[in-house]
Amino acid sequence: MACICPIDLQFAPEISALLQSPPSHETQEYFDNLIAERPCHGVKVKLDGELGKGVYADAEFKDGELVLKDQILVGSQHSTNKMDCFVCGSCFRFIGSIELQIGRKLYFKGLGASSSNHCPSDSSDEEDNSCAIEDANLGECSASVSKGGIALSQEFIESLMGGQLLLPYSEKFSLPSPCPCPGGCGEEFYCSKSCADIDWETCHSLLCSSEKSKPSCRRALSKFVEHANDTNDIFILAAKVIAMTSLRYKSLKEAHLKEVGSIAPRDATVNLSLLLEAWKPVSLGYKKRWWDCIALPEDVENCNEAVFRLQLKELAFESLQLLKEAIFDEECAPLFSLEIYGHIVGMFELNNLDLVVASPVEDYFLYVDDLPGSPKKAAEAVTRPILDALDDGYSICCEGTAFFPLQSCMNHSCCPNAKAFKRDNDRDGQATIIALRPIQIGEEVTISYIDEDLPYEERQKLLADYGFRCKCRKCLEEKAN
Repeated sequence: MACICPIDLQFAPEISALLQSPPSHETQEYFDNLIAERPCHGVKVKLDGELGKGVYADAEFKDGELVLKDQILVGSQHSTNKMDCFVCGSCFRFIGSIELQIGRKLYFKGLGASSSNHCPSDSSDEEDNSCAIEDANLGECSASVSKGGIALSQEFIESLMGGQLLLPYSEKFSLPSPCPCPGGCGEEFYCSKSCADIDWETCHSLLCSSEKSKPSCRRALSKFVEHANDTNDIFILAAKVIAMTSLRYKSLKEAHLKEVGSIAPRDATVNLSLLLEAWKPVSLGYKKRWWDCIALPEDVENCNEAVFRLQLKELAFESLQLLKEAIFDEECAPLFSLEIYGHIVGMFELNNLDLVVASPVEDYFLYVDDLPGSPKKAAEAVTRPILDALDDGYSICCEGTAFFPLQSCMNHSCCPNAKAFKRDNDRDGQATIIALRPIQIGEEVTISYIDEDLPYEERQKLLADYGFRCKCRKCLEEKAN
C-alpha cells in the first residue's frame, strides 16, 4: 500500500503551522490558566530550554501529600476492559450498582469473547432493563460455574443485571445511575447528565453511532472502531483528538462571526488562526510520528526496522482513511493528514498515562470478608459462589489510556520525588500525583517514566525511546561507578 495522503500535499503550510509549538508567552499563559482551574494550586509549569518544560513546586509538600489532580484532556477505556467494567464514558467513574457490575462480569464471562460495552442491562431505565433481559439470547451463557462446581443460573445472572436481586450490604457501595448518550447510540453511558453533555460537546457528537447519523457515516465509523479494536485502540484516542479539535474550531468560528457581525462564507476555506487556537491544547504535548518513535520490539531485528516502521505507517494510514469516511470536515482538512495523525498517535505513545480506576466490586467483597462471625457467614452464603465464579476477575480495575496536560509536563528522574498513585477516595480517571518525600518550594516535581529499580544500562535503553539520556543524580552516580 502506498501511504500517500493528498491532504499532506495540499495543506503542507497549514500542517507545518500546526506542528509548530506556540510562542512561549502563549504556552505559559495556557498552563497558568490550567493550574488556576485545578483544585491544587501548589505547582507551576516553567518553560526550560533544555527539557522543554517542567513542573515545579510553588508550595511545600510533605511525604505522601497530594501534589496535583489533573483532569483528562482526552481518554479512552480499553475495548477489552469494557466487558469487566461499566464506567462513565467521560470521567470513567463506575456506574450502575454492585449487582449490575457483577452481573455483567458473569454475563460476559459465560458469553465468551466479545469486546462490546453493550449488554442487556446497559440502560438507566429499570423497566427497559427487564424487557431487554427477557428478550436477550443468553443460551450460550446460561450458567457460570465456580471453582467449587456450583452453577450460577441464567436467572440468577439476569436478576443481578436487572436489579431484581440485591446482594447483602451492597447499599454501602452505591454508584451513580447510568445516564445514556444524548444521541441515543447505546454504546456510551455516563455517571450524570453533566458528564454526558461534556463528552457530547467535546467529541462524542462527531463519533456517535446513533440512528440519527447518516448511514454511510455510521457504517464507516463502525469499521473504524472495529479496525482500532483489532489493531491498536490508541487510534480511538486519535479520533477523539480530531473530533475535539474540529468541534472547538466550529465553536470558535461561530463566536468570531458573531463578534464581527458576519455570516459563514459559502466556500469551506480553512481559517488557520482559529484552527491553531482550537489545536492549542494538543500542540503543547510532546509529539513525534508514531511509526518513528515506537520502540523496536525485541523479536524484530535491526535489519528489518525499516519494514517494521513502514508497516506501522500503513496501519495508521488504513485507520485514517476509515476515520475520514466517517467524520471528514473540509474546513478542518489539515487535521486529517497522515502527518498530523501520526503525530497525534505518537503523542499518546510518549505522553500517555495509564488510566486506572479501582473497582468497587473488589471493595465490596473485601467488606464482606471483613464482617464478623454470623453476619459474614450469612452474607457469604450468597457471595461465595459468585466470588468463586468470578475467580481473579472480581478485582479487575477500569483500565485505559489518557492524556493529562499538566502531568505530561512532568520530567523523568530515576530517583523521583513524586508518583502517580490513586488514593482510596480517588474514584474517577483523573491523574493523581503524590509526593514520595518532602518537596521544597522551587524544587522540580519529577516522576519516573520507567521502572527506576532496573540497572543503569537498562534504564538508559528504555529512556532512549523518549529521546533522551537521563542525567539525574542516581544515573550520574551509577555511571561514575
